[in-house]
Amino acid sequence: MAKLWLRFQRYFRRKPVRFFTFLVLYLTAGSLVFLHSGFVGQPAVSQGQASPAVGVPAEGAELPFLGDLHLGRGFRDAGDTSSIARRYGPWFKGKDGSERAKLGDYGGAWSRALKGRIVREKEEERAKYIGCYLDDTQSRALRGVSFFDYKKMTIFRCQDNCAERGYLYAGLEFGAECYCGHKIQATNVSEAECDMGCKGERGSVCGGANRLSVYRLQLAQESARRYGSAVFRGCFRRPDNLSLALPVTAAMPNMSVDKCVDLCTEKEYPLAALAGTACHCGFPTTRFPLHEREDEQLCAQKCSAEEFESCGTPRYFIVYQTQVQDNRCMDRRFLPAKSKQLIALASFPGAGNTWARHLIELATGFYTGSYYFDGSLYNKGFKGERDHWRSGRTICIKTHESGQKEIEAFDAAILLIRNPYKALMAEFNRKYGGHVGFAAHAHWKGKEWPEFVRNYAPWWATHTLDWLRFGKKVLVVHFEDLKQDLFVQLGRMVSLLGVAVREDRLLCVESQKDGNFKRSGLRKLEYDPYTADMQKVISAYIKVVDAALKGRNLTGVPDDYYPR
Repeated sequence: MAKLWLRFQRYFRRKPVRFFTFLVLYLTAGSLVFLHSGFVGQPAVSQGQASPAVGVPAEGAELPFLGDLHLGRGFRDAGDTSSIARRYGPWFKGKDGSERAKLGDYGGAWSRALKGRIVREKEEERAKYIGCYLDDTQSRALRGVSFFDYKKMTIFRCQDNCAERGYLYAGLEFGAECYCGHKIQATNVSEAECDMGCKGERGSVCGGANRLSVYRLQLAQESARRYGSAVFRGCFRRPDNLSLALPVTAAMPNMSVDKCVDLCTEKEYPLAALAGTACHCGFPTTRFPLHEREDEQLCAQKCSAEEFESCGTPRYFIVYQTQVQDNRCMDRRFLPAKSKQLIALASFPGAGNTWARHLIELATGFYTGSYYFDGSLYNKGFKGERDHWRSGRTICIKTHESGQKEIEAFDAAILLIRNPYKALMAEFNRKYGGHVGFAAHAHWKGKEWPEFVRNYAPWWATHTLDWLRFGKKVLVVHFEDLKQDLFVQLGRMVSLLGVAVREDRLLCVESQKDGNFKRSGLRKLEYDPYTADMQKVISAYIKVVDAALKGRNLTGVPDDYYPR
């Protein structure tokens, strides 16, 4: 054997070209075998593994002010164990290991359409697939905004973009094109005609040649009522003095939402009120504050030029908010003289502090400061971010601190409290996705989430308890109450800050309330990331905070904090 190997070496040493030729042939053969196995082999099914367990403090250890409350072990994966089964359904792989065991081996366009349908049926509740529709470049089925991505288009990306702009429908075409709209102006066709895969999502269908895969978006509450860029405000009774409340009026025999919104946008008014065959434009004022909504059935008169929308009546108006900015509350500046007291805007991370700062700046006309410095916030218009927190030039100071020394440095505080389940997820998204981004799926399923809950959940409780204990003058505001009744709650906050409350300015804030730091209402997890053990411990924290609030004759936590 040794002699044979020696002859083999001498042969190639004399003829190096033959050696390299042999090596190339060997590598080519290996590559062909690899590619062949990739096409005909069974797909690999990744088995889900349990995520790392949540760490717990040692038995008997105490958390500050909380007694014996501990995070539990066992972060279970709530999803299916097979990623392939979750994507394609149980028919993809049968008991005998053969593909498409239950439905047979379909091929061609019908197979792709069938795969896409299964994927669509397994989509989360964010959208409902309604069919394949004809599309025409001269007369689009969906006539809102559109965008293309010939490398990374996915169903969710299209849905999310349309949802952020307030559209009711999202449609995908040619595997890479996304169209949004409020109504479908085309006919339904066979499912097999939508046969093109998404460029950025293998196994999913994104329409076809001049064919749209259309979804109706199941939007979150705040995003659900829009018409294109206009925000639906509701049905309201005609104001007593119409000409003063809504100064611009135009007769529109062929009324549609588009026409009225376009008119008021052109006239630079933020409100468009549809009254049957008349369109009114104006601002929200004390004469027309938009606080007493009526039953929408009172406004349910169909538009003469639009089949699917209501255009109100002469007595009850359908009101939309246009894209025109209400400038009555947009002026902001630093305090003209150094403030004699430091007022904190305190909250646990993820409790809506940045949003509250936005509201306060609009309501008072003065910049807010920060205990920290965040360049992205400064670039978004929070000019007080760069000032030292003790400068005295800002109306209040953002802080997440909870130590006695840090709390006692302030003369008063607005304490913003949010549901811990929501606050923890919001802060986790901010930490791994930025102020308006989202944490990746891998972060939720990996060790990051359970470690985050272990470290941050106790802090949610101790933060509130510390401020109640050491704060000198504390106004408690619940995030949920601020969202539900912004006018009243923001008025309380402004009063504590020592600024006169102006109703027209607060009404202006209501129409500009979202700001630049609002996540899309469409995207959400497929599962509840909180294990039973996590829920048990967090519920205990909630009860402790609720008791502490009531012990100081304050309103307890809102009912929706628990049970979960």
